[in-house]
Amino acid sequence: MKKTVWIVVANRAVARLFQATQPMGPLRELDSFIHPEGRLQDHELVSDKPGRAFDRFGPGRHAEDPDTTATEQEAAIFALELARFLKKGCNDGRFDALVLIAAPAFLGVIRDRLDAPMRQRVLLEVDKNLVHLDAAALRGYLPERLYSAVEG
Repeated sequence: MKKTVWIVVANRAVARLFQATQPMGPLRELDSFIHPEGRLQDHELVSDKPGRAFDRFGPGRHAEDPDTTATEQEAAIFALELARFLKKGCNDGRFDALVLIAAPAFLGVIRDRLDAPMRQRVLLEVDKNLVHLDAAALRGYLPERLYSAVEG
């Protein structure tokens, strides 16, 4: 039976989707996703100063610290979009296994957005920012026999 592996290569602003249908064969690029807000810095995403609050005791006031920065929020939004796309592809039976290649900080964000059934399909994770590579160069970062663990 022929197996299909999707390879997602991403950072917080760009993601590219590749496919492998042969264990030792080449990769074919299927799609790309761009999230321009992922390139922006916090001060470019937020125009307001942080909110102010009163101290618990006394007349002092202090700035509120947000739990997450604006860039972290944008990365989470992009990761959620990717996770939804992957879930739909999985539900449609378009792939059997998944490889995630992402910038180290973004890899964790994507992983957190995948549900348990999708995480079980993850064959390999590579924590490198390789979105700039073409399919042939990217293949060099993957095992020679890509999906022997999927074959059964």
